[in-house]
Amino acid sequence: MGTAHSKARWKAGARVVMMGLDSAGKSTLLYKLKSNQLVKTSPTVGFNVEALEIPGQLSLTLWDIGGQDQLRCRWKDYLEGTDSLLYVLDSTDPDRLSDALAELEKVLNDANMVGVPFVVLANKQEVPGALSLLEIKSRLNLEQFNNHNWELRGCSALTGEGLAEAWHALIRLLKSPRRMPPP
Repeated sequence: MGTAHSKARWKAGARVVMMGLDSAGKSTLLYKLKSNQLVKTSPTVGFNVEALEIPGQLSLTLWDIGGQDQLRCRWKDYLEGTDSLLYVLDSTDPDRLSDALAELEKVLNDANMVGVPFVVLANKQEVPGALSLLEIKSRLNLEQFNNHNWELRGCSALTGEGLAEAWHALIRLLKSPRRMPPP
């Protein structure tokens, strides 16, 4: 397991990047977090960016990066200066979990992401038949990312369920010391 770096990651105006495969619900989540309203979205070409604040707790800039296959090769361009990653999965799409894992591994292996904490948001948990968090954790083998602090949270961009817990997880991770690879 990695050793803790002495400097905590928390800072005002943290840069958080939200990534995941297309149709995972990233933009819907962004605007639910921003305005607590359901906003009709279309596939993101490039990125959306919003300043979000929970007074006294969290101030950040959230970058919602498009997840279409042809855009993923550019994800690395958004990683410099990242304080935390929100990685969004579609809990109703088990056939693409291996693709989602492969993309997450690429992101976390980028030099700009060494030790950066992340939250995996298992979106669409309100849909009957959605994969459980235990199943997602097992299929993704999240323990392999021992050089990062991470949490897995279930949520629904449509209902808002689980978003408060996701915020708390993000705050905890931003305040936690960064894990570094062993020497």
